[in-house]
Amino acid sequence: MSTPLSLPPTARACHPDATVSEYLERGWWQDETLPDLFDSWVQRRPSHAATTDPANLVDLTGAQPRSLTWQELDEFVRRVAAVFHARGIRQDDTVAVQMPNSVALTATYLALWRLGAVATPMPASYRRHELSGIVDACSAVAVVTVGKLGDRSLATEASELVSGHRTLGTVFAFGPHVPEQAVEIDTASVPASLLDEADTYAAAVVRTVNDRVTVCWTSGTEAAPKGVPRCHADWLAVGRGVQDGLETTEDSVLVNPFPLVNMAGFAAALLPWLLGGGHLVHHHPLDIAVYLGQIQHHRATHTTMPPAILTMLLKNDALRGKFDLSSLTRVGAGGAPLPPSVVASWQNDHGVEVISFFGSNEGVCLLGAPGDIPDPTVRAQHLPNYAAPDRSWVVRLSRSTEVRLIDPVTGALVDTIGGRGELRLKGPTVFAGYLEGTATSSPFDEDGFLCSGDVFELCGEHGEYLRFVDRIKEIVIRGGMNIAPAEIEGLLQDHPAVAEVAIIGIPDEVLGEKCCAVVVPTAGATPTLDDLTAHLRARDIASFKLPERIELVDTLPRNAVGKLLRRHIRTDLLESL
Repeated sequence: MSTPLSLPPTARACHPDATVSEYLERGWWQDETLPDLFDSWVQRRPSHAATTDPANLVDLTGAQPRSLTWQELDEFVRRVAAVFHARGIRQDDTVAVQMPNSVALTATYLALWRLGAVATPMPASYRRHELSGIVDACSAVAVVTVGKLGDRSLATEASELVSGHRTLGTVFAFGPHVPEQAVEIDTASVPASLLDEADTYAAAVVRTVNDRVTVCWTSGTEAAPKGVPRCHADWLAVGRGVQDGLETTEDSVLVNPFPLVNMAGFAAALLPWLLGGGHLVHHHPLDIAVYLGQIQHHRATHTTMPPAILTMLLKNDALRGKFDLSSLTRVGAGGAPLPPSVVASWQNDHGVEVISFFGSNEGVCLLGAPGDIPDPTVRAQHLPNYAAPDRSWVVRLSRSTEVRLIDPVTGALVDTIGGRGELRLKGPTVFAGYLEGTATSSPFDEDGFLCSGDVFELCGEHGEYLRFVDRIKEIVIRGGMNIAPAEIEGLLQDHPAVAEVAIIGIPDEVLGEKCCAVVVPTAGATPTLDDLTAHLRARDIASFKLPERIELVDTLPRNAVGKLLRRHIRTDLLESL
């Protein structure tokens, strides 16, 4: 099966027809769209709680928080769709969306999809440079945002772009503080005739499961962001895979702290909510006290946390003790391996099972579910190898996802225990190709496998596990020996004086590179290089992997989904040396 390098920005379909037919015939995709799923819950659970705003929304945007039932959310979606339709939004139009996690953001996505339009979500932190580039790349016809967010007027910033872009015509904004040049959604007059017109249009929209519904953007930790188109079917394949681990139901309450702009927020929150039919509670931006308070107040059963937060909460008894977190049953985590002691403690001491996710905007395919890896100390560091012989897995994606480890230098298949190679994937959750004009090379190999750019080690007695090593581009090469920063970071995270840590390669005239540990200390601690090396030596690691410099900092820069901005850390460090 050939895979395109990129997709034209106006194409409705994401995947080739042959792929769609194959995935539907095999049952890997279902003949169902995102609006179909939403409508089914409105019919089945009209009076049950559906979604709730962040508790601090008034501080963020000036709007009062609201909580809507499924029926009330449907009515809100209908109204938002009517405002969009009245201003010319039609099927296949691409609309840029820049909003904090909220009921309004959820309604915006659902309203656009009801009309057959495409949403291109952007982090709230993006400014004119990023927003302008995305509008151009997608030929966006409108922007949906809020009047203000903190000290910024997002609607004004978006409105300033209109005159300079060929396709951009309208800025919609949820209030308050909406400028005159934007269309205010919350208080806009929507007569019955406009509601009926939008309803009639939406009812006539012919959808297929292969229709594009989003264009998300890579995190840009290494280069300019690339557009990642997604359709109904591959999003729902992602969601069903995650569901096998999270197991959300109609009784679930899910608090989401990750921005609903890409894979982290969609896969771990929006899709499990739509598939499970429970209650989605929004949080934004990450404020630990507010976040933990929402878990307590709503008796949340599910959430997702960055690995650093999971670790920090275990180390901070005083903070954790202020909140009743006993309702939690499962927590999703991804982005980096966790110390085994952290996952074991959450499960054995607090009754919370931690689910490990691996994926990217391009494809989510590996899931460390308790049913597949019951031992929390094993699950902390390993993911299932779906290619392992004579092994079956609970997660359904194991039966539809092909996995390979390929030596990035020789191109040979890695099939020996302890061998390391780039993870390559093929299956129903993998995207079809980058948006045209946003990528310079194909992410697929000659066999159609997605080249993840991530190095994994083949582990387990029979090669049944994969252990994340690091990004290929982040490997530190010291005297010809490869050092994986994530491996060292995972070991150091157990040190009582380390709150957060990043391992960075710094230039060395003799060895090429050496490791520097950039550390955020725990409160009151001042770790030294000797402390860290002693901690690592006690774990019997190779001497060439030991850090040879330490830098103490107040914070580490991360992107919107919690990934270390290692390139920024290294740049700042080198400037200070």
